Amino acid sequence: MSPRIPPQAPPAFKHTPQSLLEETRAIIEKSRTLEDGLVRDVKLEEATFENVLGIMARDEDEAGLKSRIIGFYQYVSEDKALRDASSQADKELEDFAIESIMREDIFKLVKAVHNSPASKDLDPESARLLDKTYKSHVRSGLELPVEPERARFKEIKKRLSTIAIDFSKHLNEENGGIWFTLDELEGVPEDVVSGLKKGEAGSENEGKIFLTYKYPDLFPTMKYAVSADVRKRVFMGSENKCNENVPLFKEAITLRDEKARMLGFRNHAEFVLEDKMAKTPEKVMAFLNDLREKLTPGGKRERKVLLELKKKEKEERGENFDGKYYLWDHRYYDRLLLEQEYQLDSQKVAEYFPLSSTIDGMLRIFEEIFGLEFVQMTDKKDLEGITWHEDTKLFQVWNDKPEDGFVGYLYLDLHPREGKYSHAANLNIQPGFVKKDGSRHYPVTALVCNFSKPTKDKPSLLKHEEVTTLFHELGHGIHNLVAETKYSRFHGTSVVGDFVEAPSQMLENWCWTPAQITSLSSHYLTSEKMPSSLVDTIIKAKHVNDALFNLRQLHFAIFDMRMHNIPSPGVIETIQPTIEYNRLRTEIAGLDGPEGGTLEYANGQATFGHLMGRYDAGYYGYLWSQVFSMDMFYTAFKRDPMSGAEGRRYRRVVLRRGGSRDEMEVLKEFLGREPNSKAFLEELGIAA
Repeated sequence: MSPRIPPQAPPAFKHTPQSLLEETRAIIEKSRTLEDGLVRDVKLEEATFENVLGIMARDEDEAGLKSRIIGFYQYVSEDKALRDASSQADKELEDFAIESIMREDIFKLVKAVHNSPASKDLDPESARLLDKTYKSHVRSGLELPVEPERARFKEIKKRLSTIAIDFSKHLNEENGGIWFTLDELEGVPEDVVSGLKKGEAGSENEGKIFLTYKYPDLFPTMKYAVSADVRKRVFMGSENKCNENVPLFKEAITLRDEKARMLGFRNHAEFVLEDKMAKTPEKVMAFLNDLREKLTPGGKRERKVLLELKKKEKEERGENFDGKYYLWDHRYYDRLLLEQEYQLDSQKVAEYFPLSSTIDGMLRIFEEIFGLEFVQMTDKKDLEGITWHEDTKLFQVWNDKPEDGFVGYLYLDLHPREGKYSHAANLNIQPGFVKKDGSRHYPVTALVCNFSKPTKDKPSLLKHEEVTTLFHELGHGIHNLVAETKYSRFHGTSVVGDFVEAPSQMLENWCWTPAQITSLSSHYLTSEKMPSSLVDTIIKAKHVNDALFNLRQLHFAIFDMRMHNIPSPGVIETIQPTIEYNRLRTEIAGLDGPEGGTLEYANGQATFGHLMGRYDAGYYGYLWSQVFSMDMFYTAFKRDPMSGAEGRRYRRVVLRRGGSRDEMEVLKEFLGREPNSKAFLEELGIAA
C-alpha cells in the first residue's frame, strides 16, 4: 500500500533574522492596508458581517499561518539572533494588534454590524465571532473618552505587551547554575551527574561539575541530593535566577490595575473574569478558600509524617534536627517516603519508560480512543527545512478511516538546550480554519518539553510524573489537532482560560490505570512490561502527599488573586509581591523559609511565567478545571478508559468545537447534566 500524501505540506523553518522581521512588517502592512480599505469603502449603513467581519477574519486566519511561526522561534531556536528577532517581531505584531483593536473607525463598523438586526441571523460561530470582536474593542477602551484616557490606555497596553515578552525572554535565556564537587552531589542519580558540564583543566572549577536550573538537573537534585545545604543552595539559586523580572512583575500588576479601573472594573481580576466561566473574583475566592479549608487538615497530617521521617533520617546521619520542614526539604522527603513506605523507587520506575517507546505507546492509546493514526516522517531528506532542530520529530496525523482523511501535523521537541523554552508546553504553530474557497487549512502543533537527553549508556528515561506531563501536553496537542472550527480565532485550545486545562488534565488519568501503565511500559534493557506489583504500587501512591501538592497549587492561585484582586485604588502601591509570595507559601503550603525570619529571601514571582503568559487572574483555572476534567473522566471513561465510542463522542462534542461555542454548554452536553465537584472530591478522598 503506497503512503498517503497529505493535502497540505508542513510549514518551512528557513527564516533568517532579517527575513523574519521583513515578513513581520509585510503582515502588518497588509492588515493595515486592508483595514484602511474597509474604512474607506464601507459605509456604516452598508456594513454587514461579510463585508467587515468576514474580511477581517480571513485576514486573521491567513496572517496566523505566518505570525505564529514567527513568534515560535524565540522558544526553540538555537540561534540567539533569530530568537531576538522573534521576540522583536512579537513586540511589533502585538503593537499592531493593539493599534488595530483601538481603531475607532474600525470599531464603528464592527458596532454597526453588531447592532444590525441582520446579525441575529448569523450562524452560531459567526455570531460568536461578532460578539467576541465587539467586546474586545470595548474592553480595549473604545468607549473611553478620546483624550487623554484613550491615549493612556493604549500606552499601558503596549507597555504590558513589552513587559510580557521581556519577562519570558529572561526566563528562556536564563543560563545560571552552581559549580559542585562530586561529593557534594551525593545521592543525585549518575545519569544526571554524568551529563553535567565539567570544569576546564586549570580553571578555578577544575574537578567540579556545573548544575543548571533547568528541570532535568533541578528536579532530580532536589529529590535525591543527600546534603540539605546543597538542596538549599540549588533551591535559592533557582528562585533568584531571574531577579531582573522583579521590577517587571510589580510594574505589570500596577499597570493592569490601572487599566481595569479605567474601564470601570474594580480591579484586574474582575476585568479578566468577566470573560471566563467563573465570572467574578468572589466566586473564585469562594472556590479556593473552600478547597483550602478542606485540604489543610490533610496537609498538616502529611507534614507531620514527613517531619517524623526527616527527624529519623537526621538522627541516623548524626545531624541536628531543628523541627523545621523547609522549602528545599519537600521533594527529598516526599521521594524518601514513597521509597520507604511504599517501596516506590522512581528511578526503577523510569527504567520502564524509555522516551521513544513511551511516546509510541501513548500515541497508540490516542489512536484507539480518538480514531487517529500517527505516521512519523523519518526520511532526513524530507525533513530538511521543515524542522528547526535535529532532535525534532514530525508526525503526519490522519483519521483511522481513510475516507475521513488528513488531520494535521504534530511536532515533538523534547530535550533541553541553551536558549530553549525551559518548561513543558504545547505551542500551536498554525491554526486550522475554513479557507475562502471552502477547503480546510489543517493545524500544526508542537510539544516543547525538557526531558533528559539520552547518554551513551541509557536512553532518555521518564519518571512517572514526566509520563503524566507528556500526556497532559499532548492533551493540548490533540485539542489543537482535532478541532474543526470555521475561524482560527476559535481553533483548538482557544477556549476560555478556566476551561483550557480540562481536556489535557483529563488525559492524565490514562497514566493512572493499570492496563494503560502496563501497555506504556517497556524496560529499556529487556523490553519487559512493568510487573503488576510495581504498577499497583504506583497507583497506591497516587495520592500520597496529595493535600500538600494541591495546597501548593492553592498558593500559586491565591497569590495570583492577591496580586490582581486589589480592593481599592492606591493599595497596589503598598503591595510587596516578594513578601506576599513567600508569606502565603508558608501559610498555605506549610513549607518553612530559611532561618532568620525575613520574607525577602527569594523572588519566586519573578520566575512565575504563567502570570505573564495569559494566566494572570487565571491560575485558579488549573484547580477549577480539574473539577471539570475529573467529572468528564468519571462520567465517560472510568469504567472503560479505552472506550472508542466514548472517545469519539468526546472528540466530537468537546474537542472538535474548540472555542466556537460556550464552554459550559459544551460541558453540559457531554455530561448530560450540570457539572459538579463530586468526582473531584472523591478522587482526593474528601467528602463533598
